[in-house]
Amino acid sequence: MSKVEIIVLNEEDAKTAEAYGADRLELVSAMTEGGLTPSYGIIKTVVQSVKIPVMVMVRPHSFSFVYRNDEWVAIREDIKIMKELGAAGIVFGAINNQQKVDFDMLSMVLEEAKGLSVTFHRAIDETNSLEAYQSLCHSSYKVDRILTSGGKPAAHEGLDILKRMIEESQKSANSPTIMPGSGLSANNIEYIHDQLHAAEYHFGSAVRIDGDFSNRINGVEIEKVRKKLVNRY
Repeated sequence: MSKVEIIVLNEEDAKTAEAYGADRLELVSAMTEGGLTPSYGIIKTVVQSVKIPVMVMVRPHSFSFVYRNDEWVAIREDIKIMKELGAAGIVFGAINNQQKVDFDMLSMVLEEAKGLSVTFHRAIDETNSLEAYQSLCHSSYKVDRILTSGGKPAAHEGLDILKRMIEESQKSANSPTIMPGSGLSANNIEYIHDQLHAAEYHFGSAVRIDGDFSNRINGVEIEKVRKKLVNRY
């Protein structure tokens, strides 16, 4: 069965998501800004509260996904502390002013994050996502997975590109896994999974009460997602 990753904001979210069947968590703060690096206290309490892997967002600001060299010191310190606090991995993405993957910044991040799982997040959707994915596949810098909506605001709108990205991922065992995200819900996951057969899916507001990040996680929605993915086979 495909893995289910859930966005969480705190310890309560994490415990609920795990209890209702999440396979992995993405821990973030400030969802109104698209998700930023959470505090060290939040990271520590969440990691200690669950047994499933916790991936932590590394994003120091919401202005863009372009980072200056003088921002590297803070990024490096965040990754160092996340590792010490027991995070399973990090969620990071960087592009340059030409809307290409910033391999200079990525190489420094990967060096600091050795021993951690690495997800390249939806910064890739600010680029030509298929070309950017191919550049990652053919580079010497290896991330574990790509969180993407196929270059569109929501995954159901980017299905054609997502299909091509998944096809590309199957050409090599070392290619990053494609994890569709954005706009996924219990209502559309059957159709999307029938189209993509992805190994992992990423869920956010759709598993919240009233679809709102200011509300608690609705565990029933996670259960619905899991049942629908199981029932496809």
